[in-house]
Amino acid sequence: MTEHSHDVFHRSGAELYLESIPLSQVARDFGTPCYVYSRSAIEQAWRAYDEAFADRDHLICYAVKANGNLAVLNLLARLGSGFDIVSGGELERVLHAGGDPRRIVFSGVGKSAAEIHRALEVGILAFNVESVSELERISSIAAGLGRTARVSVRVNPDVDAETHPYISTGLRENKFGIDIAQAETVYHRAVELPNIAVTGVDCHIGSQLTRTGPLEDAVGRIAALVERLRRQGHAIEHVDIGGGLGIRYRDEAPPTPAALAEAVRDRLPADCRVLLEPGRSIVGNAGALLTRVEYVKHNDHRNFAVVDASMSELLRPALYEAWQAIEPVTVNADLVSAVYDVVGPVCETADFLGKARELAIDEGSLLAVLSAGAYGFVMSSNYNARVRPPEVLVDGDRAHLVREREPLEALWRGEHIPG
Repeated sequence: MTEHSHDVFHRSGAELYLESIPLSQVARDFGTPCYVYSRSAIEQAWRAYDEAFADRDHLICYAVKANGNLAVLNLLARLGSGFDIVSGGELERVLHAGGDPRRIVFSGVGKSAAEIHRALEVGILAFNVESVSELERISSIAAGLGRTARVSVRVNPDVDAETHPYISTGLRENKFGIDIAQAETVYHRAVELPNIAVTGVDCHIGSQLTRTGPLEDAVGRIAALVERLRRQGHAIEHVDIGGGLGIRYRDEAPPTPAALAEAVRDRLPADCRVLLEPGRSIVGNAGALLTRVEYVKHNDHRNFAVVDASMSELLRPALYEAWQAIEPVTVNADLVSAVYDVVGPVCETADFLGKARELAIDEGSLLAVLSAGAYGFVMSSNYNARVRPPEVLVDGDRAHLVREREPLEALWRGEHIPG
């Protein structure tokens, strides 16, 4: 095992295990490509946040966009988790998995009228509002329903998250939130609107954060805003500081939830409930994508391991040039290692899972792409008419199929050929 792998993945002899199950057995039972997750790793990661903020009123709202499998959501709901959603579809998934609507916050810049209507109907905790137009739309729909919408304004604190530009959300050039300089004006507008209850302030500066410094800066600016808003008569009950703590893919050393809590504790308003929206750091290192080598191909410049997974199953490497560890599931001492580009069968040059990886493999070798529990299956597609893979949840020495492999007929379900 390499040192960057989550400790729920471990070797016993030549075999790579997840909890108490050899991953080769998972591949035999469910085929490849296949996503596999650890129940204990997910539970431990969520509890680390819950315990870190145990000294004050708080709610850990898991970011559903990271991994929305119903079994994962149900597991977290039974722990008492809240949920951060960004679409009506995510709302329905949480409800279907047994999540409490009173523990749901609705984020996102483009909430439709139908999504807002449904969220009000089921009684969510709060909307994280991203524009004045959205605020006015929520007010109108709430009035029509005779409901009061609880809102917090997502404030853009203009803090550099020091992460990949595609997952940075807290700078003034990003599409998210309302410039902190205009925030007070927006709060004044909110209290003028019918059927709106202003209850909080929200911010989220980005994902895969590896230092607490940017969050400390953001929380400091948000706390100062809360103080100003309260002086102006606004009843601010909660502060939502977002999520974004990174995980270790390679050599990163992200802070722990306890370190985050320690860093921001004294900056947070003492009597405000604290909401957090972690996603990747709950599920990222709890999962792997299993894939088998179909062909080994050599040319004058490169060695290629052509595997049965692709950018259709795991988009992060193609989209972000993201690095994820790739390991043989079974170590074969008779094979000689070489440097490979691990590529998929999709007809795109961008279709790779890893480049320049030293591996001792052959055709038929089973590989595990680690740290694949977040932004893996949820970003998968049917590109090249590929069916989406199954998802398996491991609990000790048991493996539960929590999503079946998509059947071929699903590729054309709902389509019609005109007569």
